[in-house]
Amino acid sequence: MYSEEQLRKFPYFENELKTTAKEFLLDPLTGIVSRPYILGFAKYLIESDTPFTYAMLDLDNFKFINDTYGHKAGDGVLMAVAAGLIDFMDGFGIVGRFGGDELLIINLRDLEYDEKKQYLLALYEEGVVLRKNIELATCSPFITGTLGCASYPADAKDYDSLFSIMDKVLYRGKTKGRNCYIIYVEEKHKDIEISKLRKNGINNSMQSLVRQFEMVPGLKNKLHSVLPLLMEELNITDLFYVGKDKIFRAVKDFTLQTPVDDISDVTNDDMFSTSILADIEQRSPVFYGVLKRRGIETLLVVRVALDAETEGYLVCAEPKSHRIWQEGECALLYFLAKLIAYRIRIDGEELA
Repeated sequence: MYSEEQLRKFPYFENELKTTAKEFLLDPLTGIVSRPYILGFAKYLIESDTPFTYAMLDLDNFKFINDTYGHKAGDGVLMAVAAGLIDFMDGFGIVGRFGGDELLIINLRDLEYDEKKQYLLALYEEGVVLRKNIELATCSPFITGTLGCASYPADAKDYDSLFSIMDKVLYRGKTKGRNCYIIYVEEKHKDIEISKLRKNGINNSMQSLVRQFEMVPGLKNKLHSVLPLLMEELNITDLFYVGKDKIFRAVKDFTLQTPVDDISDVTNDDMFSTSILADIEQRSPVFYGVLKRRGIETLLVVRVALDAETEGYLVCAEPKSHRIWQEGECALLYFLAKLIAYRIRIDGEELA
């Protein structure tokens, strides 16, 4: 919960506290600034021509947490994230609750693109607030979030325009698979329309995947061809392929090869994912060791098959990154696995 001392660092709240008790400025559940006053602070900064970066953070899969663990757990997650953000932003910004699991962040320090990127990398990668398990009485859910941000006056000159831009890039982050941040860049994002993003979604990604896949002959070339699209859509740094020879290959560089004889022991299902690598240590110690040496923390394995016979595996294995694989991400990789299986089974495609 914010203290009066923390709030009084900012002239807007110093003035509000002259007539309003602190508890009326704060959200009663989370202890961060309530919606009317976080919006009021942003508008005050614009009226006083004070530059700032405005961000909206939407917690991923929050409905799932409420439905699975109960609303008390959902409240616990909100309180933990809010407390983490208060500490993280101390001295250069303020956090407020917009509604539900949507939080607003005002950053008075980081205004240039590189500054914003470093600030958001710290928010996401250091496990202070996001991409971490939150320990509650009955569960410890892994928490991620999607964030969009823009700056005044560089990106917009009035509040409504600034909020619209921020909301638009937030939605772009959701269509990319969530668990990411998007910094508004005019050249990239000015023509984005939310209605078009809604229409495009996973179907558009699958169509693009098919086009790229069919452009070139040979399985190795096909995987190289679709890799840039997958890196963009899935927010991954590489893709790995394991054929019937049980060799773990990096698509970026197929010369990087490692035997993983026990990968088939990971799961009997078509798809397996985890953000806790130790989950596979007992079942697949060789595969676990290969991933551990690479610093892998997040794993998604999709079986390449048309029926019961397995042709291989696609593997997303991200180093130093915890994430929850979203439904659309899994669907896209599953779709690619079927394309590969068809080419192997029907057309005799080989990795060569």
